[in-house]
Amino acid sequence: MVPESPRWFQVEKGKLIHIEQFLTIGTANTLLHNLTHNISWQQESITMFGRSILQPRLQAWFGDKSYQYSGLKLEPHPMPPALEKLKQQCEHICQQPFNSVLLNLYRDGHDYMGWHQDNEKELGEHPTIASISLGASRKFSLKQKYGDKKIDFELTHGSLLVMAGELQHHWRHALPKSRKVSQPRINLTFRNII
Repeated sequence: MVPESPRWFQVEKGKLIHIEQFLTIGTANTLLHNLTHNISWQQESITMFGRSILQPRLQAWFGDKSYQYSGLKLEPHPMPPALEKLKQQCEHICQQPFNSVLLNLYRDGHDYMGWHQDNEKELGEHPTIASISLGASRKFSLKQKYGDKKIDFELTHGSLLVMAGELQHHWRHALPKSRKVSQPRINLTFRNII
């Protein structure tokens, strides 16, 4: 059961919410199946350190605005009704609007996301990112940009993690590779593009 007013977990120069059972198992299973089979997943190239490489995951972008990062421009597609409903649930928890969602499909533990910050100017000064996990459990790590503090979360099937406040300016985050993971994971990150 999702709390009406979830508690924010304060970290130095940022805040987080982590709800392990944000979605019921039945809802999470249905979403995982539908998104796996009904989304036109793409493997895009990005520019890293001056060269073009294929991202180690598949993705899709929905909303009403385009989004740019690492030399890649994602063009918007209309948000399907199931994602619109999830967006509204995240808006209720975060008490803020979202107009876009980035979906990442990690096919197994070899797919990953390197250390980065979601601090592009179109996300606003202090962006709130609401992240729903479906499928395989994966470790998600946060580390201070200037400091040695690190926080790890095990993001499980149906869980929600919200990053807010000044977090994107002072912390980096990553989804490391894992040899132990053989099943896919889908991550939905709701954002508000200005």
